[in-house]
Amino acid sequence: MIASFIQRAVVQGIPLLFGSTGEIITEKSGNLNLGIPGIMYVGGISGVIGAFMYERSLADPSAMNPFLAVIIPLLTCVLGSLCMGLIYSLLTVTLRANQNVTGLALTTFGTGFGNFFGGSLIKLVKSDMPSISLTATSNCFRTTLPFANKFGPVGQVLFSYSFLAYVAIVLALITSYVLGRTRVGLHLRAVGENPATADAAGINVNRYKYVATCLGSVIAGLGGLYYVMDYANGVWSNDGFGDRGWLAIALVIFAIWRPNLSILGSILFGGLFIIYNYIPNLGMSDQELFKMLPYVVTIIVLIIISIRESRETQPPAHLGISYFREER
Repeated sequence: MIASFIQRAVVQGIPLLFGSTGEIITEKSGNLNLGIPGIMYVGGISGVIGAFMYERSLADPSAMNPFLAVIIPLLTCVLGSLCMGLIYSLLTVTLRANQNVTGLALTTFGTGFGNFFGGSLIKLVKSDMPSISLTATSNCFRTTLPFANKFGPVGQVLFSYSFLAYVAIVLALITSYVLGRTRVGLHLRAVGENPATADAAGINVNRYKYVATCLGSVIAGLGGLYYVMDYANGVWSNDGFGDRGWLAIALVIFAIWRPNLSILGSILFGGLFIIYNYIPNLGMSDQELFKMLPYVVTIIVLIIISIRESRETQPPAHLGISYFREER
């Protein structure tokens, strides 16, 4: 049961890891993107659209090419998420709109975008259920390592995941290395801490903000694709994401803006989110209380880091503030 719990916690936490890694990259540039829930939604529906179009183009589902079944949804997911990142960057970096309002607007827009196209696809297949199933494509995404079952509980905990789960972990580790050990990471952190000083040092502030925000949006969008194709077994239903996008943003605070810590944090959040399933005799109200645990833990961590006032545990100094070069 312990191995099963850890395995489910990891699967539950991978979308949060994608979202938090993307948001950490974005926030390190000084942009506070509260549109992550909407971006994950757009990433998910964009991948569903790509998979749907490919499956519908086949006369025989058994003739599906596994490579195309994976790469087409991936490309459409990246394209949709990238567009959302560009919209946010245009509004906040170029037009200097309020970042909080822009992020919330993107979340609302992304949810509506996903529900509109999701509902349209459901009508096309004339499904009796308010959902659309892409089982064949999901099976390609959910392919696990062939030797996972040979190692018993250890194999279940370590090797029983799809390739996107390992991609999420690798991206978090690479991001942590780049931010802490490379010149690009140093420049990005400088832009988030003091863009005026970075600008005076010859760093292109707007370019770093654009690239970081768009890259972060693409990574967050992959979390939406993972949720649909792996966690939900290829089933899209409107408003099915729940509050995972907001949990990803909460995870950024919990991990104190460190992508490597967000790996452990995502597993912890995933475990806290499903722990009620492993506690017997819980009523519906008790289950909802247990679902609050990730947010309660985040609040506790936020209080602790605020009391300590350590610079290493604080967000970028210029987070959420638009940069006006004329005021340098």
